[in-house]
Amino acid sequence: MNLGALKSANFRAYVFGAAFGLLAIWMQRIAMGWLAWEMTNSSSFVGFVAMLLFAPSIVLSPLMGVWVDRMNVKHAVLAVQGCNFLLCGVLWAIVATGMETPFLLALLSLLIGMVMAANHPVRMALTPRLVRREYVGSVVTIVAINFNIARMVGPAVGGVLIATIGVGHTLLVQWLLFVPYLVALSRLSLRPRRETGSAREPFFQALAAGVRYVWQTSAVREAMFVAGVLALVARGALEVLPPLADGVFGRGADGLGVLMSVTGVGAILGGFSQAALPPQVPGRLPLLTRLAIVFGLCLVALLGLVSHWHMALAVAAGMSFVTTVTAISTQTAIQLDLEDDMRGRVMSLWAVIAAGGSALGAGAIGGMADWLGFQGALVWSGSLAAAGVAVYLMWMRLKA
Repeated sequence: MNLGALKSANFRAYVFGAAFGLLAIWMQRIAMGWLAWEMTNSSSFVGFVAMLLFAPSIVLSPLMGVWVDRMNVKHAVLAVQGCNFLLCGVLWAIVATGMETPFLLALLSLLIGMVMAANHPVRMALTPRLVRREYVGSVVTIVAINFNIARMVGPAVGGVLIATIGVGHTLLVQWLLFVPYLVALSRLSLRPRRETGSAREPFFQALAAGVRYVWQTSAVREAMFVAGVLALVARGALEVLPPLADGVFGRGADGLGVLMSVTGVGAILGGFSQAALPPQVPGRLPLLTRLAIVFGLCLVALLGLVSHWHMALAVAAGMSFVTTVTAISTQTAIQLDLEDDMRGRVMSLWAVIAAGGSALGAGAIGGMADWLGFQGALVWSGSLAAAGVAVYLMWMRLKA
């Protein structure tokens, strides 16, 4: 299995600490969503809080990527997670003293979202430097497995704790989970990076250099494009599951919970299956990844055609499986070609495409659903995207 990065005690320490930190982050999201609902009984306010947590990444991540490439990345990750720890402590204190208001929750959501905008480029610049260069692909796979396990377990643990000990005590537990993460981060040692003088470039000139690198490096440009289309259509569809669970199949909140659980299982299995494959070769996307991307987009169309609930669960799990596999593969293709002093800028662009694409896709599919019906929107978006990406990948193959 492609788990060679675990030979490094340095990386094992990071994975152990990150397991606590990721669990805390996912528990935080479910707790803040519940607080928003408990205070207002407004679905729109719950959505507004979620938007404040994610929207800053779309705008700020590329700027943060330049910052990451200019400073000691270990200091950067400690600063980012230290700020997150502080804000989570403030949130717990406000709730514990009964001072919570919708305004304060919205303000803290925005501040936490701004911190998380820095987290993506910092994490993607840090983790490849914990191991020797030949293990970078393995790092991406293991980090993705860790992330998806936390994505499945964190909300479930948070929900159980909210129901049993209340949201205030849940926020306290979540806050304390950051402690082992910060301890692990403080003990890491990083592989030195080359010095090219980029830290002395004007800020926006350095940002333009990252964009230019993506455009001029064919393997990176191709990986960015297909990751963007997959995020826009497949991940966008996975963000709008409530209309499928309740509007199409009439399964209510329980059905939505089951649907989200099977997509979580699919994501975890996707991560482990990617680990079972041989390490990727730098400079190109594997043929299996190219086929999986087209197959994943076809599954979006199939999800719009199925009429049986259990078949819909299987297709949704398959979509999550494929999107995880291809996300790991495209990110690996980019990371393998990168020098350490460019990771912050380039991987911040990848984060914007992945996060922004799913948000835009969810909105676009929702808009199409008002015109074509929800299932019709899935059929048309999946079919057209699969055909377009297939043509593009064949053209790139012939061109090479």
